[in-house]
Amino acid sequence: QVPLKPGRSLMDWIRLTKSGKDLTGLKGRLIEVTEDELSKHNKKEDCWICIRGFVYNVTPYMEYHPGGEDELMKAAGTDGTDLFDQVHRWVNYESMLKECLVGRMAVKPIAAPKVISLACKFVKETLLEGLGLNMFLYAQRNYMFLSLLYFLFYSYDWFQTDSLVTIVIYTKQKDMNAELVIVDCQDKRLRGEIIMDDHSYLVEVDLDHAVSEDVAVNIAEKVGKVEIILSKKDNIHWKMLGQPWEGHNTFIKRTDRGLFYRKCKLVSKTEVTHDTKLFCLMLPKGTHLRVPTGQHVYLKQIIAGTEVVKPYTPVLPFLPLDFQEPPHHDGVHIYLMIKIYSRGVFTQALDHLQIGDYIFVSNPEGNFKKSQVQTSEDLLLLAGGTGFTPMVKLLNFALTEVSCLRTVKLIFFNKTEDDILWRNQLEQLALKDERFEVQFILSQPTKDWVGKQGKISSSLLSEFVKRSRRDSKVLICICGPAPFTEQGVQYLKDLGYSQEEIHAFTA
Repeated sequence: QVPLKPGRSLMDWIRLTKSGKDLTGLKGRLIEVTEDELSKHNKKEDCWICIRGFVYNVTPYMEYHPGGEDELMKAAGTDGTDLFDQVHRWVNYESMLKECLVGRMAVKPIAAPKVISLACKFVKETLLEGLGLNMFLYAQRNYMFLSLLYFLFYSYDWFQTDSLVTIVIYTKQKDMNAELVIVDCQDKRLRGEIIMDDHSYLVEVDLDHAVSEDVAVNIAEKVGKVEIILSKKDNIHWKMLGQPWEGHNTFIKRTDRGLFYRKCKLVSKTEVTHDTKLFCLMLPKGTHLRVPTGQHVYLKQIIAGTEVVKPYTPVLPFLPLDFQEPPHHDGVHIYLMIKIYSRGVFTQALDHLQIGDYIFVSNPEGNFKKSQVQTSEDLLLLAGGTGFTPMVKLLNFALTEVSCLRTVKLIFFNKTEDDILWRNQLEQLALKDERFEVQFILSQPTKDWVGKQGKISSSLLSEFVKRSRRDSKVLICICGPAPFTEQGVQYLKDLGYSQEEIHAFTA
């Protein structure tokens, strides 16, 4: 993020969009935009960008963009969908830029959908080459073949008794676990999503009849079978499972699916520091959701009629000292540690929520893999402020389940002592487990501070970021404000650590 000029906050932008001012330059007209026409609008004072087939005049938004003008200019006069998905797919651009809509892109001839890479790899390596057939090119180009191909991986069936309906999804995926299954069943709408790396399989229908709020999910991990068990409200024989939604029975990239939200109830809000609070949200009864270690969710609120979305990484309710997740952390609650900014439109709205109020929470996202930790001997965590949040579950997982780890070290950067999150818990954890060490570094300490001081730098990292032995396998995780993370990654590379040894948490 970059500092914005006075009068260029999110709320200022919302006010401008509701002022009635012509933000497109077209006096309310919507036009069809050709690629040639789009390419002409590629300057700061005249900047059009296409996102998912819709063209927006983002010139008025330039000074309000938290990422700065240069980020927007990367997509000036072009289709910026891929760039948008890479940087901030979670932003509700339709709501934020609705007054900047120029029109649709002119329709081009429809090309065959992209190949599902995993499926084609399977066909190439196990079917075609195994049979000695040179048909991979056929597999890539023949859409009818591909449209059936994912059934080699995923399919579903359903059956019923007088009181139950069971949907069975056959994933053919070994090591299937609860974190890879997301189920939502509210108001007769059933949505079951199975995650497979960057793809997912979806079952989504309007059920034929009403069911109770309680939903059971059974997973046969070794064979990859998932059962979603619903209780009928009435002992009626169903003629069909229900009416399918558009994405029903599809296996596609997760980025092509869009984010799904459910309403969660705020059940508690407790103070962590002078400006940071721990929010506890309760999932709906019909939801099965486990946020994997190192992944984040998005919170969505309607502020002054505009949808605003921000990413947050769930934490535990506290740092367990016996290295077991607390028994009440059972998948029913999501805990979020959130810093409340005095001029932050979104966090101020969060802070004003009352117990019992609702907020929308998305499916988990993120590219962190537990296997990165499971093969490491040294785990080094660099956190700046609330960049500490992904480290909470990571610490618990590492100290509980990764036996090959020799050292786990947290280097925690803050402005003052009052800003340090869970300081006492971290110090107790260091006393409890000899593998764990924590180092606090302050940039604005008082004269009484006897610890290290300064900001993230090459010299500080060279002092604290070290392997336990010369050839040990190391993983360094870093999270904080964007400049902190970007500078930290560069310093680490300058110190000789490879890209494979560094994981930067971003959203």
